[in-house]
Amino acid sequence: MTMRKSKSPYLILAIDTSCDETSVAVTRDDWVLANVVASQVNFHREYGGVVPNLAKRKHLEFIGPAIKEALWRAHLKSIDQVDSLAVTVGPGLAPALEVGVKTAKNLALKYKKPLITINHMEGHLLSSLAKNSQGNRGVKFQFPVLGLLVSGGHTQLVLANGFGDYLILGETRDDAAGEAFDKVAKMLDLGYPGGPILTEMAKKGKPKYDLPVPMEKKPGLDFSFSGLKTACLYFLKDIDLSKKPRQFYYDFAASFQYVVAQALIIRLQRALKKYPVKQLFLGGGVINNVYIRQQIRKTAKEFKTETHIPYTDKMLSDNAAMISVAAYYQAKRGDFVKDIKSIDRLPGLCF
Repeated sequence: MTMRKSKSPYLILAIDTSCDETSVAVTRDDWVLANVVASQVNFHREYGGVVPNLAKRKHLEFIGPAIKEALWRAHLKSIDQVDSLAVTVGPGLAPALEVGVKTAKNLALKYKKPLITINHMEGHLLSSLAKNSQGNRGVKFQFPVLGLLVSGGHTQLVLANGFGDYLILGETRDDAAGEAFDKVAKMLDLGYPGGPILTEMAKKGKPKYDLPVPMEKKPGLDFSFSGLKTACLYFLKDIDLSKKPRQFYYDFAASFQYVVAQALIIRLQRALKKYPVKQLFLGGGVINNVYIRQQIRKTAKEFKTETHIPYTDKMLSDNAAMISVAAYYQAKRGDFVKDIKSIDRLPGLCF
């Protein structure tokens, strides 16, 4: 399919099945008309984590109804009415991505619509640009922009010099911050998903336990949370948690949260010193953590840098609206898939 410039207004239906959320959204330019998210949390809870093949089965079950719901919310009768389709091709779980990619390909071919492929992390980066009818007008990039993306699978510092022009300054060497939250919550037997539970507990505690700040003395901008995870494991291994009062959990959660925030702030400070920018864009589910978000804002303010997040916390977690907004800016560049049949999932995709 040949590339062409997009018209305005421009309607996009986007699909994201990168992990365990089946999401479909419709946008008009960068305005969100519908953002449907079908959660699979209850199906994965008994396994204590996301099971890839189970995620695939649930995506197959949910994707059709999610598309119908998104069209209905956007007051559209058919995919015939949208101008193009968009889909997350990576990074993510391969079996999960497969469902979204195949669905988008089939629909694009059936309805003869252009197709846009999107990097899931670019969706997080551009999520603050989304607008909606409730008065949320998004923000405008003042390039260059720094992005701090903190999710279950990734922790990244990204320098955006323009739309589609991204430079990774630092990324996760092993466990991402969100993954560390979930694993430490599992050590405390808090249930699934553990990260949000640990975050809530931290609100009632104080950071009184001595845990190491990940890579505090290491140069550079990369992140690593596996050492912190191991430190927590050794700290807890000789403790009979059944005999500990609830306050122990609160204080340990607060201690863990504190050092994760410090690890992020140290890297952020280094990045802002080296790359002075006017704007910092935040994305990823861990940014839902109010304490971490406050510490990041405080740090950015010291460098006279504005901090921006999406208009709703729901858009920090995986969703198709951020994918659709990213697709709009890609469509403006005339960047569409040339051979729809050839595209495939890219679980290890980088910027």
